[in-house]
Amino acid sequence: MEEGIVPIDYKKRIELKTLVVKFTDAFNREDIEGVMSYFSEDSIYQEFNGKKNVGLAAIRETFTPQFSGVFGTMRFYTEDIFLDHEAGKAMVRWLLTLEEEKRAGAYYGLDLLHFVNGKVLEKHTYCKATVPLILKKDQMLLEGKWPA
Repeated sequence: MEEGIVPIDYKKRIELKTLVVKFTDAFNREDIEGVMSYFSEDSIYQEFNGKKNVGLAAIRETFTPQFSGVFGTMRFYTEDIFLDHEAGKAMVRWLLTLEEEKRAGAYYGLDLLHFVNGKVLEKHTYCKATVPLILKKDQMLLEGKWPA
């Protein structure tokens, strides 16, 4: 093998892709128990609006409206998956459709997922929007998040 070339561990890659696909499938089945089974006790789920949910109880509470039909029927259609199987990370680009009795629509987004030992440690959701989410510098400074 040439110097500097790292062999691909296809088994680890397939395992990660399978986790990602099954995780997404649980959302499309509207199976909150299935979705929650992928999160670890100390998981972090950061929503597209910036809200951070830490731990199983907070994540379940955030997902409850979605799984109880508040937003109508929601389906994620995976458009692409990028995998870093060595780090246990994936990026899923998707189209989300939302259908209610009197209205329907869709938007594009992506999830950044970090798996450790087969569980989601972090899930960060982003979406394409007409107006970006603008964070206030003062608040970011208070939270220690403003870049130095």
